[in-house]
This record gives sequence, structure tokens and C-alpha cells, in this order.
Amino acid sequence: MEKIVKLASENGIMIFSKSTCCLCYAVQILFNELGVHPFVHEIDHDPDGKEIEKALLRMGSGGPVPAVFIGGKLVGSTNKVMSLHLSGSLIPLLRPYLHAMS
Repeated sequence: MEKIVKLASENGIMIFSKSTCCLCYAVQILFNELGVHPFVHEIDHDPDGKEIEKALLRMGSGGPVPAVFIGGKLVGSTNKVMSLHLSGSLIPLLRPYLHAMS
């Protein structure tokens, strides 16, 4: 869907989320703890939310939400993000967007 591509390409770190999703919240907190501030688009507050949800599934996000994009590329859902984090591969992807590196 054009809206997904546009939002993902305009924001370094983009999370398509639902306001009631605890896994979405967990991914947002992880990114904040790592020093990045993703742009979060709550699809349950978007009139096109159902279409966005279907499009994310067709793109292979691994679940409708959260759908995480870094640098305009689909990374995946919670499982993929957590796997990348545990393997040490997430920080290198986030490095260009870190606000404070320790």
C-alpha cells in the first residue's frame, strides 16, 4: 500500500501499531531504551487501518502489528525484532538513528 511505503520511507524507524497491542508497546519501549525514537502509526486510529493491516500481512510482516521498518525496509514483527536484538544485530541497524550512544 502506498501509504505504508510513504510513511516507512519518510521516517527512519517506523512502527505500525495498535493502541491496544501489548507487543507493540514492548517494541516501542525497547527502541526507546536503546536510544531511538521511532515514529509510531496507530492503525486503529487511521480510517485506512483495515487496509493497512491487510497490506502489512501481504508484505510479510509476520503479523499485522507491530510491523517495524528501519531505513524504509520491513524488518518484521516482534519475534524478528527481539531475535535481532538478542543476536546483537539490532543495534547496527539502529545506529544511524541513535540519539545517545553510551
